[in-house]
Amino acid sequence: MLIEIGHVEAIFRYSVKSMAGERLNVAHLGWYGLDGDRRLAFRRIEDRSGMPWLTASKLPSLVLFAPQRKDGASENLPSHIRTPDGEEMPVFGEDLAKDVGGRCGAPVQMMQLRHGIFDEANISVIASDTVREIGHLAGRSLDVRQFRANIVVRLLRPAAFQEDRWLGGVLTFGDGDDAPAIAVIMRDERCAMVNLDPDSGRPAPEVMKAIVRANENKAGIYGAVIRPGRLAIGQTIFFRTPSRGRGGPLDLLTSK
Repeated sequence: MLIEIGHVEAIFRYSVKSMAGERLNVAHLGWYGLDGDRRLAFRRIEDRSGMPWLTASKLPSLVLFAPQRKDGASENLPSHIRTPDGEEMPVFGEDLAKDVGGRCGAPVQMMQLRHGIFDEANISVIASDTVREIGHLAGRSLDVRQFRANIVVRLLRPAAFQEDRWLGGVLTFGDGDDAPAIAVIMRDERCAMVNLDPDSGRPAPEVMKAIVRANENKAGIYGAVIRPGRLAIGQTIFFRTPSRGRGGPLDLLTSK
């Protein structure tokens, strides 16, 4: 069954892992997520674990570093980074690595991976109603950027944590046989990054505590791209239900 569930409210690309994001009106969804999303990250040189990437969970001020594109830069990747102090430094320059390494107390190196640097999956989605409900429970007004999702959904029938009901199904963005689509593969388990204000870097631990209490520390979903294509603000989003016996109740969704 195909169900209309809402529209694309916002699109975000985070070209450098844990740094400030970029709000887009239009984006290309490729096999490895949004073009240019999380293709760069700082590696902790002395870290021999399977996840050596420096994130804002370890260095909260990382969210205040803003990727920039100078003349001649790639359409999808930044050429420079503006630090919290207002200095602009080349992405792969020694000065930037020294600045970040000094803040985190360990040497780092900027890395670029062709297929991206993701924790779980290469595309993430959350509904704005879920963000508002978490803010209500935490007693704070939250910015959707705290959740660092690629796609923010404006639901036709508002209901917090409705994303959980999509597990095992497919989300399609727009009409037509060539509309981009993702398979919903897992709920998004949250880390301390949701506590960080994207403009100040200040933490608010009550945010993550609210998610733990309300929904087992899950907010939003991860997807796997099954059809690439063009994403745009305002696109209608359709949900195709999973095979019988796999999905949850659909009483809050509107049939097309």
